[in-house]
Amino acid sequence: MGDFRMPSLGADMEHGKMVEWLVKPGDYVHRGDVVAVVDTDKTVMDVESFEEGVVAELLVDVGTTVPIGTPLARITRTPDDGTGQGAPRAPGPQAARAAEPARAAAGAQAPQAEPVEVTEVAGVAAKVPGVVPPPVRHLAHQLGVDTAGIRGTGKHGAITRADVEHAAARLPAPEPAAAVSAAPGTAPPLAVAMPVPARVRSSPRARRLAEELGVDLATVAGTGPGAAVTEADVRLARTREKAPAPLAPRETAPRERAPAEEAPAEAAEEEKAPLSAAQQRISSLRRAIGALMSRSKKSIPHYYLSTTLDLRAALAWMQLVNQQRPVASRLVPSALLLKATALAARDVPEVNGFFSDGEFRPSSSVHLGVAVALRQGGLVAPAIHDADTLPVDVLMQRLRDLVSRARAGRLQRAEMADPTITVTNLGDLGVESVYGVIYPPQVAMVGLGRVFEQPWALNGMLAVRPAVIATLSADHRVSDGLRGGRFLTRIEELLQTPEEL
Repeated sequence: MGDFRMPSLGADMEHGKMVEWLVKPGDYVHRGDVVAVVDTDKTVMDVESFEEGVVAELLVDVGTTVPIGTPLARITRTPDDGTGQGAPRAPGPQAARAAEPARAAAGAQAPQAEPVEVTEVAGVAAKVPGVVPPPVRHLAHQLGVDTAGIRGTGKHGAITRADVEHAAARLPAPEPAAAVSAAPGTAPPLAVAMPVPARVRSSPRARRLAEELGVDLATVAGTGPGAAVTEADVRLARTREKAPAPLAPRETAPRERAPAEEAPAEAAEEEKAPLSAAQQRISSLRRAIGALMSRSKKSIPHYYLSTTLDLRAALAWMQLVNQQRPVASRLVPSALLLKATALAARDVPEVNGFFSDGEFRPSSSVHLGVAVALRQGGLVAPAIHDADTLPVDVLMQRLRDLVSRARAGRLQRAEMADPTITVTNLGDLGVESVYGVIYPPQVAMVGLGRVFEQPWALNGMLAVRPAVIATLSADHRVSDGLRGGRFLTRIEELLQTPEEL
């Protein structure tokens, strides 16, 4: 038996809040399966399992904040039953009690014991090959999708998140509750009537926002796929709830008048109430970032270098390649800059690794952290793993996916804990140069500004070339100006042969 513990999702993380369990007692999980959603001071992240086996017991309730290292669940190892997935055991009494809240939230649906489900779709029996992983089954329940009617496109016919989302988009809008309850002469069975509120289709962000604002999702009209309730629907419903009733002030005004100095305060408090949760989260994020950056500046002897990179060759090659591609798959300058930075970090290992316990440990892999600004404020810096080995096309796809999931609050543990060097790019904001603060225990940060045209003198000739200013913030305990300068020069050299990136 092994314990699944609250992982450390960053150098500044001390505790985490359990937001959502994606598994329940009795589920079989593989190493790397996403099993829970955890809220840190920075963002909401998916957490994967480090063990393989059967979930025996959930030890931490949703909404509980615990320190890192706290056991969250118990996972038992089971012998292989010939399928490679093991033989799940029936949960004990404690696991059964822990499973009751999860079953209630799941609409009291019994787990399927067989990997092949049989159902009736349009009057015809349909069999679905493969298995439904716990996170995908959870998403299907959220969106009100029956996985028995889905043909999986994953490995060995497994059903994927994309399969569930496509099925949700094809679902018809549900009938209003009043029409169902108004059927003459009959009452709906208890098993159908009770779980209706829990089966409202909604996105995770919409559910979290509804909980913060006190909005009942059952009363909100959804505009998402399959009439799912979105974040915008929740905000609109809250706005309508807050609309003042016109008669109440006129009735009470003649009888009683509050002191003049209290009215503005009450009005201000009313206006702030819907945003208080968001403001608290931003404040918490700012405090966490501030504490980490303060520790970085106090404990790390920074030194700074900058250089102007000539992008003429890189951009000319990129434009030539893009002419033969559809718009959706065209390259952007950031992809070339990130790939060149990753390769340079591999060639100059003094900027790629961790300084801890008074010793530098270079990393054999380049996990490139990318600073991402969050919509609600603050930033995170998740990693693109093995960025030096990825083709430019793949790296750009990973970047887009990472930014999208970071802003949706769906990052994974390894993406936050593994960066070996971080890049911050403020070029899209018009910034020409940026000098970052190192994320401990990393030893370097690269800053990239906007691409701009500037006069360029070469061999006595003057021309105008596209350029970008690259900066390096590095740890003087590990490297010096010689190695830092070599790192920036290597980026420049790589950009002159972009076809080799």
